[in-house]
Amino acid sequence: MSNLRVPFLGVYRSFAMGLILVALPAEPCSICRCGDPTFNALGKEGYITRGFRLALDWERFDKQEGLLEEEAEELVENRLTALASYGFSDRFTIYGRVPLSHRDFTELEGGVTAESFETRGLSDPELYGQAQLWASRFSGGLGRRSSVSLLAGVKTALGNNDYQRDGERVDEHAQPGTGSTDPFAGLAALRLLDRWSALFASVQYRHTGENGYGYRYGRIALANLAYERKFAERFDGVLELNYRFAGEDQAASETVPNTGGSLLYVTPRLLVDVGGGVVLRAAVQVPLARDLNGAQKEKAVANVGLSFLVGPR
Repeated sequence: MSNLRVPFLGVYRSFAMGLILVALPAEPCSICRCGDPTFNALGKEGYITRGFRLALDWERFDKQEGLLEEEAEELVENRLTALASYGFSDRFTIYGRVPLSHRDFTELEGGVTAESFETRGLSDPELYGQAQLWASRFSGGLGRRSSVSLLAGVKTALGNNDYQRDGERVDEHAQPGTGSTDPFAGLAALRLLDRWSALFASVQYRHTGENGYGYRYGRIALANLAYERKFAERFDGVLELNYRFAGEDQAASETVPNTGGSLLYVTPRLLVDVGGGVVLRAAVQVPLARDLNGAQKEKAVANVGLSFLVGPR
């Protein structure tokens, strides 16, 4: 029986997934994402029951650093990410994420294109685990419940950070991978309001390391708040607020201009059960408030994906 057809179980699985505070997908903090990519990727099927979950996501990101009338960089990235998880029980799950990056990078001088090129390759895979620290008992006929979970993991340095063009290494922000090993950890709290809706809140910290070329992306703090509501048998809606604070990048122990700062996004998401254990997802992150260092501009982030239930339902 599909969990999506049982409103209470569907909501519970979806928002239990929200307990995972995941690091952003192998991305330098000066162009990192807000939000919870694991919750986005696994959606309603969650990780509560034992077995495998798979997801495939496409995401488009657009950013500008510097002043167009002086010197600036423009980056448009299309990223394809595969995620696999295995739930040993409703208390412990492990996850692995492997992203592939395709970037269009442009350098501008005085508003005129000085150089433009593409890079593509493996970005930095991640491995992490989630453990439930505490959960209240179900109460009342509507199945109210609260819980708290811990997540911890590492972003590896396995992505390509030595991409070369005409025999020379390209700009750090054009590299598919960061070249650093970054541990991360977070906490999240879940509250099922009733069998149709739920809330979750989460916080996380990522400790970015220095790569082999002396570059370190700014360290990151994240916070997320989401509300989900089932409004039809096969349709769920989610509304999120995603906050990110990133420190400034460092190159050879010197601060890199036009990097770091804080962002607040509002993110509406639609999830559709298309049957056979497959969920189709679509979302857009819209910048709501910005306090970025120097001259930076981040545009809306588009995301579509499919989630697959492989294990028992």
